[in-house]
Amino acid sequence: MMQWQHRTVVREGVNLAIRQGGNPDGPVLVMVHGYPDNSETWDKLAEALWEDLHVVTYDVRGAGASSAPTEVSAYRLGELRDDLFAVIDAVSPGKPVHLLAHDWGSIQSWEAVTEPDAGRRLASFTSLSGPCLDHMGQRLRRRSSLTSGLGQLAKSWYIGAFHLPGLAPMAWRLGLDRAWPDLLRRTEHLRVAPSPTQRRDGINGIALYRANMLPCLLHPRERHTQVPVQLLVALRDRYVGPELLDEVPRWAERVWRREMHTGHWGPLQAHPDITAGYLREFIAHIEGAPESPSLQRARVPAAPRPDSGKLVVITGAGSGIGEATALAFGARGATVLCTDIDGGAAERTAQHIVDAGGQALGRRADVASARSMEALARYVERELGAPDVVVNNAGIGLAGPLLDTSVKDWKQVLDVNLWGVIHGCRLFARQMIDQAKAGHIVNVSSASAYLPSKVLPAYATSKSAVLMLTECLRAELADQGIGVSAICPGIIDTPITGRTRFVGADDEEQARRRASAERFYRRRGFTPDRVAAAIVSAVEENRAEVPVSAEASGMRLVGRFSPALARRLARLDLTP
Repeated sequence: MMQWQHRTVVREGVNLAIRQGGNPDGPVLVMVHGYPDNSETWDKLAEALWEDLHVVTYDVRGAGASSAPTEVSAYRLGELRDDLFAVIDAVSPGKPVHLLAHDWGSIQSWEAVTEPDAGRRLASFTSLSGPCLDHMGQRLRRRSSLTSGLGQLAKSWYIGAFHLPGLAPMAWRLGLDRAWPDLLRRTEHLRVAPSPTQRRDGINGIALYRANMLPCLLHPRERHTQVPVQLLVALRDRYVGPELLDEVPRWAERVWRREMHTGHWGPLQAHPDITAGYLREFIAHIEGAPESPSLQRARVPAAPRPDSGKLVVITGAGSGIGEATALAFGARGATVLCTDIDGGAAERTAQHIVDAGGQALGRRADVASARSMEALARYVERELGAPDVVVNNAGIGLAGPLLDTSVKDWKQVLDVNLWGVIHGCRLFARQMIDQAKAGHIVNVSSASAYLPSKVLPAYATSKSAVLMLTECLRAELADQGIGVSAICPGIIDTPITGRTRFVGADDEEQARRRASAERFYRRRGFTPDRVAAAIVSAVEENRAEVPVSAEASGMRLVGRFSPALARRLARLDLTP
């Protein structure tokens, strides 16, 4: 159980109530709460950090046990900044601290972080759901950002209400304080205990908006910082749009960004362990440790590309569609983990990405083996963090009549084509959920999933199952912010054609049919890079199902709108 030490710092007649505890020998972390909270909002996160860091929280002026000046001018950012500096000087004289802030705590902390000599007191700054008001004002001044800026102002309608005389205080006096826990439960899915100072905190904090919003937005200053900044971005934030933090690299020299599929208070209340892990990694690095792979990915480059900072895991990346997809995501700035049953081929694909200036790793994995896939998942979680995108692509071909297909044949094709997808989905979706990632899973099916065929019963069955699996999983993961897409390529010129087995055929006939199929697919000329482009597009647009090539679209239409014709086509012998 946490045992806080309490003390009070007085600055110009204002009493600031401080709590501190945790590891007395660890780095000092000062936490600044937002509105309408007090310092107790940090308790879950503080508990997760208790053994590693010396944790300091305090009630900002007007909240909790601290003084509440009556003049609106007493809540200007300059006063709040000086309060923070007074707390830092009291708890860590002469040594910079790490700063963590949320909501209005973050807004006022930006005022401190962007002071010219901020590095004397601040070793790092982690911001949750609170932009710098001056940066917002500069953004609104630029025409290119006007639309998104107006959209954010519409989202923040309550700011206008806070400027109306008497309206907001009346709401708190009429019972908003009592309703607040239930409101958080219904809108943020959080269970918080009622605070005895909630009415006072809600009323006094209105002065933060009145004292600062209009002056900063209408007359923004140039505010830069050399303090390392980590942004923890809540993607489902109802009050602060994630796009408001896109331009922080304009104002800060070193920026790391991590996104969480959660609401405004989620990093504090719903996912404190995840937030604590991010803080530990960041603070350890600032204190001198090398960047972990996940922190390295989070660093925002000077010229970010569309998928900068993302981790993409691809199975069957040694050749064909998997290789082309790995190269496509690598060119977009992602770190790509290329896996294949042929470890050397996976390494070669990764090296191609590295040679082109990207970041990639190669690793052997057998998708048909639960043990191999579980080992891969453990490696990813331990060394890289949960992936942002998973492409379950590995597959094998099998042709020939069902009555000539042995149990061994069925097991092989289902183990790779279906169970390989199941393993990738269940293992990596769990990681995404556990780490609050709004990720995406791509399952490579086939146009053969759309139509029955007497010459592809095992292959078509496996790919049809992948398509249905994808639809089921998409429904299951929708509320978690995880997209799931099925890609259904048609006749694509890939190495799988030359490795397809034809059951019931001797070696000579096998070779003849493979050569014939390869010639046909080569003449079709539809290359894997076009499928890779469709996969990238499916992730960007969160598309449920993507037929790739004209024949795939045609087979889809026939299968859905003319089942009788599909059954007739199934009777044709289309083997080479």
